[in-house]
Formats: sequence, C-alpha cells, structure tokens
Amino acid sequence: MNEEAAEDYLTPGQRFGREVKEVRLGRKLTQKNLGLGTGYSEGYVSKVEAGKQQPSADFIAGCDKVFATGGLFTRLYASLQESGTPTWFEPYLALERRASWILDYSAACLMGLLQTDAYARAIFRAGHPREEPGVIEGKVDGRMRRRDALESPDLSLWVVLHEACLRTVVGGHAVMRSQLDHLLDLASGPRVDLQVLPFTAGAAAAHTLSFTLLGFASSEPVLWTDDATGGKLHQKASTVAFQQATYDRLRAHALSPDASLAMIRTVRMEDYGSD
Repeated sequence: MNEEAAEDYLTPGQRFGREVKEVRLGRKLTQKNLGLGTGYSEGYVSKVEAGKQQPSADFIAGCDKVFATGGLFTRLYASLQESGTPTWFEPYLALERRASWILDYSAACLMGLLQTDAYARAIFRAGHPREEPGVIEGKVDGRMRRRDALESPDLSLWVVLHEACLRTVVGGHAVMRSQLDHLLDLASGPRVDLQVLPFTAGAAAAHTLSFTLLGFASSEPVLWTDDATGGKLHQKASTVAFQQATYDRLRAHALSPDASLAMIRTVRMEDYGSD
C-alpha cells in the first residue's frame, strides 16, 4: 500500500496523533516534555500519538498552549471528528480492515459495507439533520472507502437482512432501486452472500438487534453490537459464542440465498417500480 492509500485508512485519532508527534518533534520536545506541559503522563502522550488513546479536551488545549499554535489543534480535532469517523466506531473499523470473514445481521438498515453513496447520504442526513453539507459528504466519503475491503480475495461477507431493510424507504424510491440493484450485483460475486429474514419468520426476526461478527486468520473472533450510544465491541469468548449461535438460528430461519435474491428482485419491482 502506498503512502497516499495508507493515509485513507488512518482513523481521525491516528491522524490527530500523527500531527501532534510531527509538531512535537519539530519543536524538539520529548513526550515527557509535552506531558509535563499539558498535565498528562508520558505514556498518555505516547498513546495519543499512536492513535490508541482519544485525547481529552484539556490535552488538546494543552497542546495548543505548549506549541503556541493559537487553537490549531482544537480546530483540527473538531474538523476530523466532524468529517470522519465517530470515535466510538474507530475500534470496529480497525478490526473490519483486517477481518478474513464477516457475519452481519442487519435489522433495520443495511450495514455500511453494502451501502451506495446515495443511501449512505440519506442515512447520515437523517441522523445529522443540522450538519453542513460538507460534513455529510465527508462522512459519506469515509463510508465509501470502506467498500474497498470487498475487493480483497481474503475477505468473505455473509449478511442476513431483515425484510425491513428492503421495505424501509431510505432516500426515496430512486435511491432504493439503485441500492437493491447494488445488493444484487454484490451477491452475484464470489465473496458476498445474502439471505433475507422475512417478516413471516416471526419472533426469530423481531427479537434481535443488528450485530456483526468478525473473524481473523490468527486471532479469536469478536462481536460488535449496536446500542443506544452507537455500538460496543465484545471480546469475551462466551459472549461471542452465544451470538454465533444466534446467527446460526437467524440463517436457519432466513430464506435461502437464491430465494433471497428472488425476493429482493420482487421488492425492487413491486415497491419501487421501474427506472
């Protein structure tokens, strides 16, 4: 991966940390010096610079004071958070990029890897109705970059979609037609499998919130669950195993892959009409 491509995959926290490090080195300060000037430990500074620790507001203000940058770092961090990935989602993205398999259950809207830009834009606009267009576009760009993972021959993606994902009109009929066409295109390839969990599955389709399981070549699988604050990462083996069993039950209640694609085509024509 070249340097420009690697830049695309830095999280906002990593980008901020890199800028702190470059300015610190330019001023010939050690991490201990910066820690003393901002009121934090040397270890804290090291973690911020590596993108492993989200900086506090006091630390960011302290950087501006120590470096005499007149609020530059405060503005930089705000800009990265507005146009990039929310802090709570960074752990998931770091894992998604190195996963060898992903099992996803989408209960209400499609997971990010499956979204078209127009669908993602509508989702972000609904969730952030007062944001400036440039902020929304930054979020859309970040989500679209995630789709590069689907080009990797080392990744397989299996998604169980609740029927609500197909019936909920996100962005209007034209957006949904394009989105469902995109799903059909993805499922025609070798690395994406789709199953639809219909409303008729009853309780099996109604009791579970969206979640994602990620597997790796050289480490144990992990679980990401949606919640009211955005999401949570789970690594406890018993919790992951329980949700894997839940996923198996969801697949068992879902339509077969072929029947699922037939249903997507039917919904596309009956609910959203022709082009």
